[in-house]
Amino acid sequence: MSTTMTIRLEPELKQRLDRLAEATHRSRSFLAAEAVRDFVELNEWQVQEVVSALKEADIGDFASDKTVNKILKKWGADAG
Repeated sequence: MSTTMTIRLEPELKQRLDRLAEATHRSRSFLAAEAVRDFVELNEWQVQEVVSALKEADIGDFASDKTVNKILKKWGADAG
């Protein structure tokens, strides 16, 4: 099941979407829905990672200086 939603696009973006739809033999609606789905999934993941990191920080779950320095050394960076 799906629902209808109206969005406003700049004319140039709509033209690009039209060209992409034609080149891929997909409808604008299909491509727009895929783009929104990808955007929502990515942002949901990012928000969840931030929430998890904040919970870890709240309980003091940080990497030790030794661990950080070891990782930096591995990548050729200097912590100092």
